[in-house]
Amino acid sequence: MEVQSGKERRVLVVGLGISGIAAALRLRQIGWTPVVIERSPARRTGGYFIALFGGGRQPAQRLGILDKLSNRTPPGTVQYEFDRAGSRRRGALSYADLPGTPWMTVRGDVEEAAFMALPDDVEIRYSTVPTRIEQDAHGVDVTLTDTTDDTSVTERFDLVVGADGLRSTVRSLVFGPHEKYLHRMNYMAVAYKLPGPLSELHPDDGATLFEPNRSLWVFPFSGGLQTVLLNYHTDDVDAEFSQTPARRVRAAFGPEPTGRLLGEVLDALDTADDLLFDSVEQTRMDSWYRGRVVLVGDSAWCVSLYAGMGVSMGITGADLLGTMLDRNPTDVRHALSAWEQTLRPHVDVFQQNGLDQRVFFVPANNKELAIRKALNVGMRAPGISPLLKRMVTGNKAGLLKDRDLSLV
Repeated sequence: MEVQSGKERRVLVVGLGISGIAAALRLRQIGWTPVVIERSPARRTGGYFIALFGGGRQPAQRLGILDKLSNRTPPGTVQYEFDRAGSRRRGALSYADLPGTPWMTVRGDVEEAAFMALPDDVEIRYSTVPTRIEQDAHGVDVTLTDTTDDTSVTERFDLVVGADGLRSTVRSLVFGPHEKYLHRMNYMAVAYKLPGPLSELHPDDGATLFEPNRSLWVFPFSGGLQTVLLNYHTDDVDAEFSQTPARRVRAAFGPEPTGRLLGEVLDALDTADDLLFDSVEQTRMDSWYRGRVVLVGDSAWCVSLYAGMGVSMGITGADLLGTMLDRNPTDVRHALSAWEQTLRPHVDVFQQNGLDQRVFFVPANNKELAIRKALNVGMRAPGISPLLKRMVTGNKAGLLKDRDLSLV
């Protein structure tokens, strides 16, 4: 699997999301020629929240992304916990109480910053998907189909990077069907931007509402509107996609009266743009590459929404991929092996953390609600709080979330 030194090296990057743009940026930095394809007819935007941890901020800085970003948590923000009756408690646990030091921002900000960092000479083809991938020891032949007119062309690349998300086309073509790799957690996540302030909450403050197997989060952002995250349990993930998101969500949070806060949030769902409505899943694979085809981000290792590391690991994985290819310029096999060996132990920790932190986002029953309430009180109680803070923030995942893996 050697390549000749000095030869132009073409890489096909499938997916124009954060992981795909980061991969194109990093491989361009080390002298490769990226071609990026995207299924959508234009670059997508999304206003829902994301967290960018220290381990992701450092490679983002090297890629020219971080300079256009900032922590958008409003100064002096207060977190409240509500119930349906309108009662609220000040000082509830927030996302900032999780392990690590996250910057809170929105996905569209990170995608825009990454896109702006791309050199003008990087070729991007929209409305284009891979429909066949065949490889040999020296390269990969990929059939690319333009979905606007159903025309196809076959081109040769030295490497293919699949960064096309949880239900990756590259993964299905090269590694097999989704069912082999996707592991459902039996929860649904719904995220969107609110059209305006809520009547019971200051625009710079956050809110939560917890009930067994369903929850509401409201995240505030400096210079922008609040965003919502709704979570709920389901016994039949496929059935959730059989009706509109608004209808499924109202069924999940019914039939009790909603109260004002939840009612306004659900009303906003009816007309929400850039809506995320998806099942919470993890991608688990024995290997993230096969020959000269490699997967990055959610395509390879989705750690789930509840780990909070999707964007950070997408950027980190792409940056580290370029580092290993740069260290092994004539041996793709060795580069990919070294990349995965370095990255996988950290992904394993974050995937377990995603399972563990589910209770923080959506407690499943009254027992878990009581545990979360005890943590909420104890984190702020003199004498008790240091112990509980170590329980919440002093675990291995918390330490790794701010580690720069590309310096390994």
